[in-house]
Amino acid sequence: MTLISIGNATVQFGATEIFRDVSVTIADRDRWALIGRNGAGKTTLIRLLTGELQPTTGAIARRPGMKIALLEQHRSFKPDALVWDVVADAFGELRSLEASLAEMVQRMESDHSEALLAQYGHALERFEHEGGYEMPSRVDTVLGGLGFDPEWARTTPAGVLSGGERGRVALARQIVQPADLLVLDEPTNHLDLDTTRWLEQYLRESDRTLLVVSHDRAFLETVSDHVLHMEGGTAFSYVGGYTAFIRQREERRLTQQRQFDKQQQKIASEQDYIARNLAGQNTAQAKGRRKLLARMARLSAPIGGESVMALRLTAGDRSGDRVLETEKLALRVDGRTLLEDVTLVMPRTEIIALVGPNGAGKSTFIKTVLGERAPDGGTCKLGLSTTVAYYRQDLGHLALDSTVHDAVTALRPFWERREVHGHLGRFGYGGDESQRVIGSLSGGERARVALALLTLSTANLLVLDEPTNHLDVESIEALEDAIDAYEGTVLLVSHDRAVLRGLATRVWELRDGELIDFAGPFTEWEELAAQRRADAADSARQSRQQQAAIAPPSAHASRKAQSKEDRRVQRDAVRAVEVAEQAVVKAEADVGRLAHALEDPALYDGSPESTSKAQRLGVELAKARAVLAKAEAEWTTASEVAEALGAL
Repeated sequence: MTLISIGNATVQFGATEIFRDVSVTIADRDRWALIGRNGAGKTTLIRLLTGELQPTTGAIARRPGMKIALLEQHRSFKPDALVWDVVADAFGELRSLEASLAEMVQRMESDHSEALLAQYGHALERFEHEGGYEMPSRVDTVLGGLGFDPEWARTTPAGVLSGGERGRVALARQIVQPADLLVLDEPTNHLDLDTTRWLEQYLRESDRTLLVVSHDRAFLETVSDHVLHMEGGTAFSYVGGYTAFIRQREERRLTQQRQFDKQQQKIASEQDYIARNLAGQNTAQAKGRRKLLARMARLSAPIGGESVMALRLTAGDRSGDRVLETEKLALRVDGRTLLEDVTLVMPRTEIIALVGPNGAGKSTFIKTVLGERAPDGGTCKLGLSTTVAYYRQDLGHLALDSTVHDAVTALRPFWERREVHGHLGRFGYGGDESQRVIGSLSGGERARVALALLTLSTANLLVLDEPTNHLDVESIEALEDAIDAYEGTVLLVSHDRAVLRGLATRVWELRDGELIDFAGPFTEWEELAAQRRADAADSARQSRQQQAAIAPPSAHASRKAQSKEDRRVQRDAVRAVEVAEQAVVKAEADVGRLAHALEDPALYDGSPESTSKAQRLGVELAKARAVLAKAEAEWTTASEVAEALGAL
């Protein structure tokens, strides 16, 4: 079933054409990736989809009553609102209905009218039909997946959240929202690798219709089955994930190039014939061919894959073989130990991926490497002849009150104007664009300025903190090529697995207060990390059963080695499951008994006593259902805890 259909849409703002002749059909359960360079019109197309904007020409049709979940740009949560409520409020009408049901239950203790009972019955039926009882578990699941403890979220006000946490809360609020179409704009920005993997799996297992704007190619490959690529002032549709798109795009470009070349050859041949025969014996034929040539529909030159940026990173003087050394390094923040007793060496020419969950200490470690903070123990020092250039994730090193032109001349004061313009032109800031004030630029535009300045550096150690944020896919590919050709050493922090897979020759993983040095490419580390996650996900119960079947003495020895405290915790977890299960059984029995009583025809003989009894039973049934929902939630939580402890 079609949700949205756009036909030959063109959007113009005054004399500026954003895009032309765009056609796309989004059907139920499609998963579209929307990609293209910054400024290609992706945001404008989303505004068309949501109805915020109408096309200048062309048509757009939407399924009546369709709901779209769009990430809120202004994350102005009420400071005193609890984090859990901020996310759950995405259900809007359903939460209002829940509050209304609670109010009606209280009223029915004193008001036994048939009207109130009927109103309550209709509201309860709607609440169940729209998934009201599943709402709390959905909120808990999404919060947990995005790195928040649901219980913590129930007691913590949104006002204490950091900027990154507010972004994740906004994402959680969006993806739990009931909607026909989920529009995700750069959802993986500021997510660590583990959280990105969770989001991938969540979206892959969902049957929702998606439109995803992202520069994360690995993410797009996993979640999308269609691609809409905006380039050359229009858009092209492809079937399949990102890898299929790359192959089909190159095939399309090759076909276009062949057709264009063939037509150009024909035009040249006709023009040559006309020039040779226009004044000769065959002048009539030449004039006829000239008329035909004038009427020939010209094919446009193929849209090429030229890079939006011309990036080249220069290492300058050679550093020593030991670019960085730490010995018994310790890092602590606010009394919390991030790293302890870390001794390692950064070899020259390595591209090292620095990975770890948010809050593990990546930023603190980088500040220590750069000398912006002192170690809390041990030493951290750069090697001989090592010079550093730093690309900050927040682009805070850019002077916002400076023009783009002045930012370059500050680093190259002796360059002539043509040299400055030539350099900036390779990053899309030619002509008057070079006089724009950096503070007025978008995130993607500032990122290009930061890269333009980075290429002026001759440092032999690059520290790159999320350099792909705000960049489009084509710009990321240009950056990849530049890093790959760089002859110095790179310390790279990124959540973009495609970048890490293509570049990283070594991995430093921050985990549980350690910095683990993996002397191999990121692809091999991923395999080991995946195996580690799989091993951790296996329940201890299953593991012990397998060990007992294969080698009972070893299993017995393992059980003997288990501490009394562990066994006590497991026993308590099992008892909690049993108690919760008994509560569910009792609540189910109560609901069944009350429902059966209300179905008795004798109850509705019209007497005042029967009416009063029916009303009382209705109130009791509502309370019993609420008790059952709570019992089921507690049983689910207890079971998950017991499985995690290996008690089941």
